[in-house]
Amino acid sequence: MARISGIDLPKNKRGEIGLTYIYGIGRVSAQNILSKAGVDFGKKVSDWNDDDLAKIRQIINDEFKVEGALRSEVQLNIKRLMDIGCYRGVRHRQGLPVRGQTTKNNARTRKGKKKTVANKKKVTK
Repeated sequence: MARISGIDLPKNKRGEIGLTYIYGIGRVSAQNILSKAGVDFGKKVSDWNDDDLAKIRQIINDEFKVEGALRSEVQLNIKRLMDIGCYRGVRHRQGLPVRGQTTKNNARTRKGKKKTVANKKKVTK
């Protein structure tokens, strides 16, 4: 079982894909890590020996901020934006899209489920 940064990597995946299960490592980063460690991209995670695993672990610990440390840094960045009251911070606070998307018709992912508002009733004489 390959365990890196508290994450169990899937055994049956190629190394390049398996490393992307770690938060903060994408395809390009995974390829860079494997090339520095001298491990073939196509080699399955189950085929890595202890030496390969140790090299990969060492590279990730030295050069990358992953999992908990990265998540906390992202949250602190968002909190800082909210505290200084900039536009992006206000959008985070209101739960609306942050990067300029329109909200008239879509944006349901950020806004949540529809909350229907009834029309005002007309007074009859």
